[in-house]
Formats: sequence, C-alpha cells, structure tokens
Amino acid sequence: MAQRTFAKAHDSAAEQYGEGERAHRVAYAALKHTFEKEGDRWIAKGHEGPSDPRAANPRARENHGKIYGGVDLFGSTKSEPLKRAADLGVRGRSTMSKEELAEAISRKRG
Repeated sequence: MAQRTFAKAHDSAAEQYGEGERAHRVAYAALKHTFEKEGDRWIAKGHEGPSDPRAANPRARENHGKIYGGVDLFGSTKSEPLKRAADLGVRGRSTMSKEELAEAISRKRG
C-alpha cells in the first residue's frame, strides 16, 4: 500500500513538475501523511496528516522545518517513541524530549 501511495504521488508530481528531485520530495511528503516508517517498513498511521515540521511547512522545499526520518512526531504521544526507542536500545531515552526521541530513533534505524 505504501509503495502504491508513493508511486501514484510520484507519477502525479512528475506530470506536474517533471522528473527529478521535486517529484520525489512531493511523493515522499504524500507518503509521510498516511504512513510512518517502522524499522525498514512503512506502516499505515492511525491518522492522516503531516508527521514532522517539514511536512507541515509549505516552505519545505526551501529546507524549512526539521525532519525525523519517517518517525511520526505529530501523531504520537511521547510514550510511543519512548517504547520504540526502548525496543531499539537507545540509551538515555528516559530524559529525552519527544523530538530527541524521534531523532534518536531515526539515527538508530539508519
């Protein structure tokens, strides 16, 4: 399902903007509105909407806003990334903010 979402968004963006980086960014943003990266897979989110500040910012293509590698920062409580960080063995997680947890999860997953 995630692959289909990305492919359809990419095809549509490529028609509008041409092949290249912009079409890829548009497709990735569309994917992150409905899916979240967990490990090496994309899973459906329980809600639809932006997952991080860059996805929520209309000036994203100007590199405004922070990204968290597919971690759904906006659509989760702090306990969800805290559990995921524990599963990944992230050290110091109990004192981290939600944003720091999302960054650590993104780094740990590579």
